[in-house]
Amino acid sequence: MSLSGSGSLLSRRNIKLDSFLKRSMGRAVHERVRASEPCVVVSDAFNKVYMHAVLSDERVYLTEHAPRTLTVAVSFGRVLGIELVNDLPEFLSGRDREHCQHIRILYVSDQPATRAFDWLRRDKWVGLPLAASPSRRSSHCPSITRTSEGGHPAERNHWRTEEVRVLKPSRSASCPNPETLGLLRVPHPPTQPPLYPPTSSSSPSERSLKPLQSDQVPRRIGSVLSRLLRRDLVEGGERREAELHLYAVSQTSRLYLHLQSAWSGFIIRSTLLLDPLYRRKCSSSSDSQRPVISWERTAHLFAQLTSELLQDGINEESLYLLLQELNVAAHRNVALRRLFWRSGELCVFLVQTLEECLHGRQSLSGVYSADQLLLSIVVVETLAVMFRETQAEASRLNLLSARKGALTSRILLALICDPLTQSRDFLMDSETQVLLSEYLDAACSLLFELLLLGHEATSGPVFTECLRSSRCFSADDLLSVDWLLRVVQPHPHLLSFITHQAQQVVLVLSDLQESVLCPVQAVLLFQRCRLLLACLQHSSLLAQHLRSDMREEFRYLVKTSCAAEKLPPRYPISGQTVREVELLLTLLR
Repeated sequence: MSLSGSGSLLSRRNIKLDSFLKRSMGRAVHERVRASEPCVVVSDAFNKVYMHAVLSDERVYLTEHAPRTLTVAVSFGRVLGIELVNDLPEFLSGRDREHCQHIRILYVSDQPATRAFDWLRRDKWVGLPLAASPSRRSSHCPSITRTSEGGHPAERNHWRTEEVRVLKPSRSASCPNPETLGLLRVPHPPTQPPLYPPTSSSSPSERSLKPLQSDQVPRRIGSVLSRLLRRDLVEGGERREAELHLYAVSQTSRLYLHLQSAWSGFIIRSTLLLDPLYRRKCSSSSDSQRPVISWERTAHLFAQLTSELLQDGINEESLYLLLQELNVAAHRNVALRRLFWRSGELCVFLVQTLEECLHGRQSLSGVYSADQLLLSIVVVETLAVMFRETQAEASRLNLLSARKGALTSRILLALICDPLTQSRDFLMDSETQVLLSEYLDAACSLLFELLLLGHEATSGPVFTECLRSSRCFSADDLLSVDWLLRVVQPHPHLLSFITHQAQQVVLVLSDLQESVLCPVQAVLLFQRCRLLLACLQHSSLLAQHLRSDMREEFRYLVKTSCAAEKLPPRYPISGQTVREVELLLTLLR
């Protein structure tokens, strides 16, 4: 029985489902829905039920295939791991069985386990109540001062910080009889032909029934038996580990990639919010007393700020202060980030500013000035924040993929600089050295956001056997990770840039630095590990370079135990970062 369905909301909207979600969710929640995909659900509450999985920035929701009720399946704050399982589900048949992606989400639950006989007794499912959502160009570089006053318009006071400065480390679903295979009692769409012909050369019989050892998400340590014992011996109210299984039956499913991206974004934001400076940047003490700004008002203020930034003859100090205002406003207002991508003009301006400042106005010795680095930092940090929580904004993908990804290519090539240029013929003062280091941190964060885009924007089919080698898509896919790394490969400073990022990982995880990492440093470590993993998995040139130049440092100086010690358990990002370090060490051997 074929159950092949559509892909994400981004590419093919299910009008009926979208209308239901608008009625069921608040506007703020609905606007942050990333994807929706039909899949078979197996969990404590459901036994092989064909449903829609709806993914937002913070939760995974479930609704019937003909939507009537909506429930929260799991919040990302409770997730311990998301992994692919390499198996052939017995309850599916034909192509659905061969092309199915089995996604297992391990999470912490406060609810006692539902027994199998409860599934047989249940006549219908009533959705749980939905939680409420909180709802320049100039050839001369004058000195840029860090000041609290900068001539901002009065009507944008709510966007301002108390101090303008660079911040461095914010039907109800009736269950079928479990003896009935093929989901005969579950509503399903008619069979659809695959959009892409299968390319996997391996036969289904060659696949192991063990969980797939994904390069991106390693298998959790611990036996299946121990998990079952922990789950079944729960007493009332005791926390336990539970599993949500999603069987994506579309051959072109990207649900796994969307889940990974959404979870990464959630744990990054949750960790950053533990940092007082980041929290201050994302909110102010008087936010609770201010009325919610309407979309229309936000659009008006954004247009006003854009006009000021694009005016002719603006000096660099004014440009710097206006960009600081834009940066803070973007942290506090997701609507502004969506407007940023819809206009497009301001994004092009920022890229041009970075190109001119970092690469177009260097002195003859090739040395960056403090002012150039300051302006470059705020440009890169602003671009990075614009990527966050805007995955569902179609205009973002349209802008970045236009003209064969021309703007994305410009961002990549402008972003990379040589960390060693400053020290070859010129002794930097301490302030300039700090600013260069801060720029390289910001550049890594923006490159990380682009890699997330690469994982989500890829349009090729996903096959389990292809996932085994972590090269899921054709290298020719526009904006894919392979494409991104191929664009930067000719850059003359790429190897030194990547070496610097690897050296920072070694420094942080070696005994040379004994202090516990602050939230911002923990997030940066996670992003650097993801960047290095992408280089090892998707670029033979960069993989060879890292193994030849950094293998010994990682082998003798980096220890997984050290990573666990420096990453406090209270950081949401700690567990995943330790797993990334383990995988990085494995690939560098």
